[in-house]
Amino acid sequence: MALLVVVAAVAAWLVVRAERSSVPAWRQRIAAAALSQVGYQTDPRGTYCNQYSAYWGYGAADCGDHNLDEEWCADFAAWAWNQAGVPFQYGQQAGQISSAAISFYFWGVGHGAWRPASSGYRPSPGDVAVYGLDLRGGSAAHVAVVTGYQAGDRGPDVVNGDGDRTGFSVVETGTDQYQADTGSSTTGPLAGYVAPLPPASGHG
Repeated sequence: MALLVVVAAVAAWLVVRAERSSVPAWRQRIAAAALSQVGYQTDPRGTYCNQYSAYWGYGAADCGDHNLDEEWCADFAAWAWNQAGVPFQYGQQAGQISSAAISFYFWGVGHGAWRPASSGYRPSPGDVAVYGLDLRGGSAAHVAVVTGYQAGDRGPDVVNGDGDRTGFSVVETGTDQYQADTGSSTTGPLAGYVAPLPPASGHG
């Protein structure tokens, strides 16, 4: 019986290894960049003052340091994509990715990269999961960077920027996350995924 358990464990490890090896290196870099930030929290604590919005140069300059102040789940996801050279423009113009979570949805639609959760799409590391999509209201509750997916789960494994489960406005992981990590379980069901475009030749 013990041998069967060991064989099953090895077989599962081989399957996982094979799946991981099939993920392009540039997608792995997105996930690795996001995971490298787990544990980050805003400064000062209890605010939205963060380094990812400052990276993009957007947000209120009321933090007393180099950080900028705005809700930042989308800024974090955009930062992770940028670390792998994913081609996109950040800004406030139509079709650009911005600090608004719904900007990822519009970017995905415009680039043929939107994958509704209801479509049966299997998410891959580097995708951005979109939660609480409200097209009538023109908003989304949250976005998160996908790091993996287990068959049969309702949602992906992710890294959340501006998460609220283990603290206020932190970077934290989520497993089988089918609801937004916003502190509310009623406003953010998983809506779908945005697949990143591959980086230009020489960056991937």
